[in-house]
Amino acid sequence: MRPILAAALALLPGLALAEPSALSAEIAAKGLKATEERLAALPQPNPPDLFALAGLRFLSGVESALQLRWQTGLQADWSELPILRLPIPQNPDARPFTGADLGTLLTGIDKDMEAARAALDQLGEQQFVLEIAVGDLWFDINMNGSRDKGEDVGEVAGLTLGAGRMGSVEMIDPTIRFDAADAAWLSAYTHLLSAFTDVALAYDPAAAVDRVAASAAKMAEFHGTTPPNHALDMMFGAQVDRVAIILHALATEPDPALAASAHEHLLATIRENRRFWSLVEVETDNDSEWIPNDRQVSGLGLNMPPGTGAHWQAVLADAEAILTGQLLVPHWRYGAEAGIDVSLMFKDPPAVDLVAMVQGEGFLPFVRKGPQASAQSWREFESLVWGDSLLFAILLN
Repeated sequence: MRPILAAALALLPGLALAEPSALSAEIAAKGLKATEERLAALPQPNPPDLFALAGLRFLSGVESALQLRWQTGLQADWSELPILRLPIPQNPDARPFTGADLGTLLTGIDKDMEAARAALDQLGEQQFVLEIAVGDLWFDINMNGSRDKGEDVGEVAGLTLGAGRMGSVEMIDPTIRFDAADAAWLSAYTHLLSAFTDVALAYDPAAAVDRVAASAAKMAEFHGTTPPNHALDMMFGAQVDRVAIILHALATEPDPALAASAHEHLLATIRENRRFWSLVEVETDNDSEWIPNDRQVSGLGLNMPPGTGAHWQAVLADAEAILTGQLLVPHWRYGAEAGIDVSLMFKDPPAVDLVAMVQGEGFLPFVRKGPQASAQSWREFESLVWGDSLLFAILLN
């Protein structure tokens, strides 16, 4: 099947298949961490090395989180949180997951994102080309130093792209030719993950994790040996516990400094994403692109409709206007002339009282009159990529 798929992909209009680099083969043989350590020790890394170093630090952040999940048996049922939703192999000897583990996971991701940005800052605007085969990338989830089943990036992250109207093309070991524009994309994604970790850490979820785990264990003690009358706990118990953790954490007073940091990271995500599209738009080549412009073809086999970049930029422009308070978020209790100023919430972050916020009282300190945001740009984006809006949103960040 692999030669057949490769031949079929070669017939896609304008698509050139790049050859993976020696660095790509090194990652396949030695893994992310060993390759990252070698690059970090170079006295004078060249531009491709710096981009690779940033990318490996980004992926190492994900790998470390997956390794901690494997150690603690935390499976992919935490669908509310990125990285915690990725599938990983089972660990038969896992230890219990604690609040301290969640803190370690979040701070570890943030540290690796900061390290990745340091390499990108050193790279700056320098031009480069680096071919990486996606099939060469893998996570050492079980920490044994070898590549085992279930550890390929494709198996963990999923590389069957383009469901819905676009049709799907399952790529077998696609090779991507990364360039300077993709460094801006990577920078944007590091800021996005740092924003997530800052928000999560601002509400310090460790105590909530331990509280819910302790109460769930006590409830389980009452079960005894008699079979239950229903399967509700088996079906929904874990999900209810996760929601309880989130609500308990959000009910605490958040850290304003971390909230402010998250706000800046979100704005930086948009700035870097805008820089990415400005660089992509002037590209004239068409060679195994990560995210193509309208004149290029995706090296992943993803069918991106013409105008995808422009429509996504419109979505991000609205997001930026909301984050800066230029547009207000509507609420059903405040009428058509007022809304929630999200920028004020980042400056003075509240403890979350879900009942009060649904009723309207909880947002009153952040409400003012002004133009309201609409979902028009998002609806137009959804219409452009029928059935694939979430896929594209994740890819385009």
